[in-house]
Formats: sequence, C-alpha cells, structure tokens
Amino acid sequence: MQPARSCLAILLAAGEGTRMRSARPKVLHEIGGRSLLGHALTALATAGADRIVVVVGPGREDVADAARRLLPEVTIAVQAERRGTAHAALAAHEALAAGFDDVIVAFADTPLIRPDTFGALRAELARGAGVVALGFEAQDPTGYGRLLLHDGALEAIVEHKDATPEQRAVRFCNAGLMALEGHQALSLLEAIGNDNAQSEYYLPDAVALARGRGLEARAIAAPESEVQGVNDRIQLASAEAEFQRRRRREVMAEGATLIAPETVFFSHDTQIGRDVVIEPHVVFGLGVSVADGAVIHAFSHLEGADVGPQASVGPYARLRPGARLADKAKVGNFVEIKAAEIGAGAKVSHLTYIGDASVGAEANIGAGTITCNYDGFFKYRTTIGAGAFVGSNSSLVAPVTIGAGAIVGSGSVVTEDVAADALALGRGRQIVKDGWAKSFREAALARKAAARKP
Repeated sequence: MQPARSCLAILLAAGEGTRMRSARPKVLHEIGGRSLLGHALTALATAGADRIVVVVGPGREDVADAARRLLPEVTIAVQAERRGTAHAALAAHEALAAGFDDVIVAFADTPLIRPDTFGALRAELARGAGVVALGFEAQDPTGYGRLLLHDGALEAIVEHKDATPEQRAVRFCNAGLMALEGHQALSLLEAIGNDNAQSEYYLPDAVALARGRGLEARAIAAPESEVQGVNDRIQLASAEAEFQRRRRREVMAEGATLIAPETVFFSHDTQIGRDVVIEPHVVFGLGVSVADGAVIHAFSHLEGADVGPQASVGPYARLRPGARLADKAKVGNFVEIKAAEIGAGAKVSHLTYIGDASVGAEANIGAGTITCNYDGFFKYRTTIGAGAFVGSNSSLVAPVTIGAGAIVGSGSVVTEDVAADALALGRGRQIVKDGWAKSFREAALARKAAARKP
C-alpha cells in the first residue's frame, strides 16, 4: 500500500469584483446561504487538502476573517499587487517551499467545483503528470483559452486572442484551475515570465514550462455548469440556479419527494430525510433538518428549525430559528413558530403565533392564539402542558404556565398560571340588550336623512 500523498491547496481570493457593484467583496457573496469562498474552502478540505492557503488582496481583512471563521487552520497570504494568477499563487511561497506532493491552485469565485473533481486532478498527478489543467466543453468558447491536446497529452493553452482560426474551432476550454507536481510547483511558478501586453504572470504558462522540462502535462474535463465563475450579479444568479438544481437532484436521489422541484429552494446545510414530501414553493433557510416521513406543505418558509418524523408543516407556515417539532406534530396554515418546542402529536393548526414557548404532547392550540412573549424589553416563556386545550383567539401573557390537561376558554387573556385539568376564562362578561341594534339603526338613519335636507 502506497503512503498517502500530501496536498497543498492555494485558493486565490484577491479579485476585486467591481462588476458586482457591491460594498461587499465578491467572494463573500452567497449561494445557498454560503459564501463563494466558503463553498471553495469546503470542497478543497473535503478533497483532502492538508494545508489551504487563501490569497487575499491588500487590506482585505474581511475576507481573511471570513476564511478563518470557516476554517480556523487556514493560512492567509497577501498579494500586495495584482500582477496575474501565477503571481497570486506565489504569495503562498512559504507553503510551496514546504514540499507537498500535490499542489492545487483554485479560485474562490468558482464555487461549484466538486471535491471529486479536485480528487481527479490529484489522481493525474499520482499517475505521473507534472501539470494538470481543468477544462470543459464550452457551448460558446468565445473568449476562453483553448486546451490543445495531442494523443491525450496537453500540448498548450492558447488564449482566444492568440489562437488561429483552427484553434478557435476547439471547444475544449480552460477553466483556470490547475494542479502541479508539488516538488516542481515552486520553481515552475517562479519561472513564469510577464512577456505579454498586460505585463502579468499567468498560471497557464506553467504548461509550456513543464513540457520544456520534460514533464508531462495533462487535462481533465468537468461539466461547464460546474466550472462557471462569478463576476457579476447575473453570474451569481446562474451559480445559485445550478446549486439549487444540484441540491434538488441530491435530495430526491436520497429518497424525498419534491412535487415541483424547480420551486423549492435549499440552503447548503439543509438536511432532508427519507420519504419526506415537499410541496411547491417552499424555502429552506439556514439550519433546517426535516426527519423521515414529514410533509412540508406549499408556500412555507423554514429557518433554523428541526422538523420531527411524520410532522406536518403548512401550507403558508413560517418556522423561525429555534422551532422544534416532535413526532407527528402539526403546524398549519398561517402559523409562525419561533424558539418553541411543539410536542409529539400537538396541533397548532392555523392563524397562530407561538414564540418562546413549550407546547406539550397532544396539546391543541386554537386559531388566533398568541403567546405574548415580549414586553418591549425582555422575552418571556410560555409553557403549555401535555393534552392542554387552548381555545381560539386567546392571548397567553408570558411568563405563564398552562398545566397538563387544562382548558383555556376561547377569547381569554391569560395572565396567571393555570393548574392541570383546570378551566381558565379570562374575558369580559357578555351583555345582551334586546332590540338595541334595531333602535340604533333607526336613529342613525334618521340623523343621516336630516343631514341631507337643504
């Protein structure tokens, strides 16, 4: 058994992204609730990189801090001047000099590269390649560098502006990412010159240099959708769309049913169990898990919530952070749950707000009920016991406890604790005055008629 190969990943994140027209750095914009930088870092770490160096621009502590939050062991390097991709990679000079077996140079604004693709680049190095470029078959190759192959070997990377008509007919294009044999990487990068119109140092020049040293250059292919970069908001939307297509396929392949997949939106960390049914127009924010057999009905929005086995949510429900639904709990239409546990089999069926609360198993919360949890300064909790019944249009003024099996009459304002199995009524006494409505109407009509007389 051969020993595992060590891997250095250099992630270039120094691009300014002025086309985003944003105060936020380009690589901190998000798809699926995770930054472009975060997607790239996660894929590299999953692919087995032993060390990751993130190259940032000068003064970009925001990007550096974001990288450290995502991956505390990451190394930060600064490209003081923007002088090309090879120059940016050399900002990781110290790590390059450490002599890793494999070196991957990737881009933080290319967020959809799969870990398996990085693994495929490394596999070619393990088979003896000195340089491996990542390519794709472009629907429209205009503007891309062409990967020119001969007998399976990569002969050259030719930029579009420098290509002959015959070379421009080639549709196998350069995605920009590259893997280098680790013990050659530093010397290859240092040998790249800047004899071009922009006087910059370009990573693709490593191919010709490697071949000049007798090293083999190769290329592997990835789908065009996987290698798409993000430079503006239009491309950001395109990357989001591809991310969502990918996640929908994964969720369905793992055993969930999406009635109208194109209308369901996931975050990068959404967890969906088997035999879950998701109806149209559902949005999953960050931090949601849905257990086996649950149903998420149409037009619901979930964020920071756990949905238990065979629970039912919606339609038109909102689960906010801290919502926890136990087995077979039901949260119905136009219900909002925040920082609250809904017990097994409990029902909160419609037109209700439950915040900062615990609802016991098999309890029933009537329509229009609210937990009054905030006094303008502090939040307070409401506890509702197992099997309790809260009548419609009730206000539970926290802090308050409704005991197990207790009943709250409809329209009550509850300000004191209710014992188990007790009945609580907190409403004004009804008064009925026979004939009053008729007299009121007659008097009102008379006043109205008098007001019309000249």
